[in-house]
Amino acid sequence: MADRTVPGAPGGDWAVVDDEVVRFTSELIRIDTTNRGGGDGRERPAAEYVAERLSDAGLRPRILESAPGRANVVARVAGSDPSAPGLLLHGHLDVVPADPALWSVPPFSGEVRDGMVWGRGALDMKNAVAMTLALVRAWARTGRRPRRDVVLAFTADEEDSAAYGAEWLVREHADLFEGCTEGVSESGGYTHHARSVTGRPVRLYPVAAGERGTAWLRLTAHGTAGHGSRSNTDNAVGALAEAVARIHAHRWPVRLTPVTRAAITEIGAAMGVKVDLDAPGFVVERDLDPLLERLDPTGQLIAGTVRNSANPTMLAAGYKVNVIPESASAGVDGRVLPGAAAEFEQTLDRLTGPAVEWAYQHRSQPLVSPVESPTFAAMRSALLAHDPEGHVVPVCLNGGTDAKQFAALGITGYGFTPLRLPPDLDYGTLFHGVDERVPVDALRFGARVLDRFLTSAG
Repeated sequence: MADRTVPGAPGGDWAVVDDEVVRFTSELIRIDTTNRGGGDGRERPAAEYVAERLSDAGLRPRILESAPGRANVVARVAGSDPSAPGLLLHGHLDVVPADPALWSVPPFSGEVRDGMVWGRGALDMKNAVAMTLALVRAWARTGRRPRRDVVLAFTADEEDSAAYGAEWLVREHADLFEGCTEGVSESGGYTHHARSVTGRPVRLYPVAAGERGTAWLRLTAHGTAGHGSRSNTDNAVGALAEAVARIHAHRWPVRLTPVTRAAITEIGAAMGVKVDLDAPGFVVERDLDPLLERLDPTGQLIAGTVRNSANPTMLAAGYKVNVIPESASAGVDGRVLPGAAAEFEQTLDRLTGPAVEWAYQHRSQPLVSPVESPTFAAMRSALLAHDPEGHVVPVCLNGGTDAKQFAALGITGYGFTPLRLPPDLDYGTLFHGVDERVPVDALRFGARVLDRFLTSAG
């Protein structure tokens, strides 16, 4: 049973936090903020919900609309040390679509049963928004304050391009983030269960200290239109298909960033596997994949971040089966490691060839954050205070978060939404998956860890 008191606060206040973090998660899930992409989304009702609860805590939240219905909320919690740099705590209000026919419960019900809160956004990431709201309200009741100013940002459109959310805030309201040097958000601090080489259970807590950059591409081939029955060597569909096949088959070379090197070493140590990437005779291109297989399933935390990637995802061509079209197009989801952008572009030029053009549809920079920083140390300390037998390890994310947008303001980003999860809950498949849910106990654990981090981070 977790401690029910807040250090330095009147006894019993954690009982209120425990109730609110569950209730707020459930109520936020019930507000359908589905983002279908291309501008089709509406976060305003959730923004109003958040702003009301922040106002109840004595803050002055601002609701900022980038377009009708596309709302963001920003508020500042004053720290006890005005000379300390500010910390950005951000989370998104939108969620990906959910097909009710596939779910065991209605995806926007926010149902609480079997010790879980069910629904779209339970993990990604209305749980984190609820934790933040509950903690800020607890601070207001008890008079506690973080040492650093904490800027809260709840954003729209993270599940698409961030054009209506963090990207717009950075461009139009940069002054709201003045003084913030670091930011914390999703995709880190959750339990990843593994076993050591001796079979001993190991609890890892990966904290994101980097992200691959986003490179969404559009490929276009042009050819000569004609009748489908006639020979045509200038066929746009054929040229595009060949380029897509080459991209699909390409094996990208290994490129290890400092964060990924640290991740491999620290995960190996936690699992009892000796790792020396600089050992004589260790050839990264040859020996890394077998090493990651030895670390499975934990190796999957790393495997997607040792290379660039480019996955074909969309095809469009033609309007009738007996007509050769004059053009054809494809969509490719590319992800780029820090320092590997030039190699990515040169490789795409070669793989697409002279008959196919490619261009960026959406692009965001890769990130690397220091794992030796006081902020990372504070996250590690907060987790270990509540799970002393855990192992906190840095990782680079396969995908991306709003941290990429805030990086344009010089804000270093980390992924840290702490949750202690049971071994039988597959966190990875529930993200954007069917029957998304979060344990009630995990929410309460996360609130305690986040509170310790935010009130101690230097």
